[in-house]
Amino acid sequence: MEFFCYHRDRPGSLALREELVEEHWSYMDRYAKELIARGPTFADDGETPTGSVHIVDLPDPAAARAFAFEEPNYQAGAYRDVLLRRWRNVLGRTMWDFPGGRTGGNRYLVLGLGEGPATDLAPPLDRDELVAYGPLLSDDGNTWLGTAVLLRAPDPDTARAVLTADRYADIEVHDWECGGRR
Repeated sequence: MEFFCYHRDRPGSLALREELVEEHWSYMDRYAKELIARGPTFADDGETPTGSVHIVDLPDPAAARAFAFEEPNYQAGAYRDVLLRRWRNVLGRTMWDFPGGRTGGNRYLVLGLGEGPATDLAPPLDRDELVAYGPLLSDDGNTWLGTAVLLRAPDPDTARAVLTADRYADIEVHDWECGGRR
């Protein structure tokens, strides 16, 4: 089962995150084979972390909750909240398989928080700039709750346009970069 996990930073937690970076990476190393995508999100300045995205393939919801809530930054109080949802890997690949590589260009996390009937279940025809794409689902996997996309785009407005704007209660766009040890 695939899960989308977005830990959002607590304001003022940058020093704590920096202190725990090795513990965070070591924790993620334990899940290297299960990770589909990962990486930090940033404020508009492009430098201040605002959160951490992990898309992971785990056996069940209990394993996903353990993954999300045993993470060292979460345990230490660096995160203010966690969005954890079932997810479906529509592209069938990991970020390491993205033909555009791990660097170069602007990259974004686009979160469409759903309302009403499911939309954007299939990715746009032009998949070249998509790093990861899939629906956010209820715990049982039966109810559509939105869509999560990682992509390369020239700007936030172009990134936002990957989703059908009037079909979501809200669409968030966050600067994102491929994560992992540097």
